[in-house]
Amino acid sequence: MTIPPLPSLPVLKEQARRLRASLNEAGQPTTHCRALELIAHQHGFHDWNTLHARIGNRPALSPYTIGARVAGSYLGQRFSGEVIAASAFESDPTRIRLTLKFDEPVDVVTFDSFSAFRHRVNCIVDDTGRSREKTSDGRPHVELAW
Repeated sequence: MTIPPLPSLPVLKEQARRLRASLNEAGQPTTHCRALELIAHQHGFHDWNTLHARIGNRPALSPYTIGARVAGSYLGQRFSGEVIAASAFESDPTRIRLTLKFDEPVDVVTFDSFSAFRHRVNCIVDDTGRSREKTSDGRPHVELAW
């Protein structure tokens, strides 16, 4: 059984805000604190403090979270796809390690007489969505569009 990653604190707080608004509209007034507790229970935690401690002040990977749709170029070839893995570097929170699954395979060879298709790639991008590694013509290996 795979446990999905926890959302970031801002996402969890927004979930609590929406839950509180829904409960109030349904005639079940509740406090923001109670909504936070309910969100913690939904994610399998005893209370909000336990959930908050588990997440800590980790940097948000947004918009590059698991399941996020992305588009851009890989080795100069346009692609669209999905983020299937994401992790931050503790030593450099501006860099993010991603595994991308392309919707359609990308031909990474520029020769007309030869092809090499990639369905999935691992890359490291900065907070602008670009890799530090560059091709021989100076373009980043990966450039993600916002």
